[in-house]
Amino acid sequence: MLDPRDLLLSSYDYPLEPERIAQVPMDPRHSARLLVVEKNRGDSLVAARHKTVWDWQDELLPGDLIVLNDTRVMKARLHVLRPGGGQAELLLLEPRGNGRWQCLARPAKRMRVGDEIWLEGMEQQSIPLKVIANDHETGGKVIQFPSCYCDWETIEILLERYGEVPLPPYIEQQDSNNEEKYQTRYALHPGAVAAPTAGLHLSDELLSALRRRGIIEARVTLHVGLGTFRPMNTEDLTSLQLHSEWVEVKEEVVEKVEACRARGGRVVAVGTTSVRALEGACLAGGGSLKPFQGKVNLVIKPGYRFGVVDGLLTNFHLPKSSLLLLVSALIGRKRLLALYADAIERQYRFFSYGDAMLIMPQAVLPEARSQVDTGS
Repeated sequence: MLDPRDLLLSSYDYPLEPERIAQVPMDPRHSARLLVVEKNRGDSLVAARHKTVWDWQDELLPGDLIVLNDTRVMKARLHVLRPGGGQAELLLLEPRGNGRWQCLARPAKRMRVGDEIWLEGMEQQSIPLKVIANDHETGGKVIQFPSCYCDWETIEILLERYGEVPLPPYIEQQDSNNEEKYQTRYALHPGAVAAPTAGLHLSDELLSALRRRGIIEARVTLHVGLGTFRPMNTEDLTSLQLHSEWVEVKEEVVEKVEACRARGGRVVAVGTTSVRALEGACLAGGGSLKPFQGKVNLVIKPGYRFGVVDGLLTNFHLPKSSLLLLVSALIGRKRLLALYADAIERQYRFFSYGDAMLIMPQAVLPEARSQVDTGS
């Protein structure tokens, strides 16, 4: 039975000292630590093994399917000059057509509708932009760029010249290699403003080792946006809504999931974004996974029964975040917080550049499991 506290934001808080927040990724990527969540037996909420991400291959079986998010992080942070010469910053979120872009703005109050602002870049010619509307959905602005920059593909040339990779604010160490470090090795489709961070652990060597072991790959696309990193601010989570994100699940993915089921394999998502892509497409398909392309704003929280995903490789997430809700839906809030406390005591590294947690099917709550038998 669902605990009423599972739907209160304050129930997802936990203490974390700043030194536990990873400032740089491990090198090689697969050398990060891995907390493998064991099947819960009795009162042992912290039943787990402690490995490295390289050891993930030993937890999978030939015929299992791993699902990766192949979105590519854009250099979406831009520096602009306001009227009068004051500096400001834009973070591109989504195209709105005809060169109009939904953006977060800082300081937003000093960018008024009708203002002309100038895009600045090192040794680059200034480009005039215009604030054309307030965006009530995000608290940001709608900015008019030259009309040729109508989508992520066309604006990427401009972002390469003027933009910066939008690292999370808790990563304080500036590094000229962040553009490469804050990108998965299989990033392909442009459109994310934050990385699908579980995938940052997967090196070329590990991916090759998984293939040799007979692990099958499928790739979905979810452009990580505001819904992932914006903090929740409502105590009652009963009717929680999140900012929608663009998803594509192709026919090939559906076929690989069906083939995995037919051979008795398990579907393990790499990252919460892959979970949202698969489960969102399943929901759009009326409870059956079908090809899908479009917006998804699915909220996964305790009480959710998964339709596709059997297991999850994920990072350690921020307090009071929607990602904690998703992981709690798999293993329970009390268990999640107990595991986090144990990980902190064992000096695991947290957040985007931090260590990882592996939840295999046998550790998932019985009431949350896909109705397909995963052999656990």
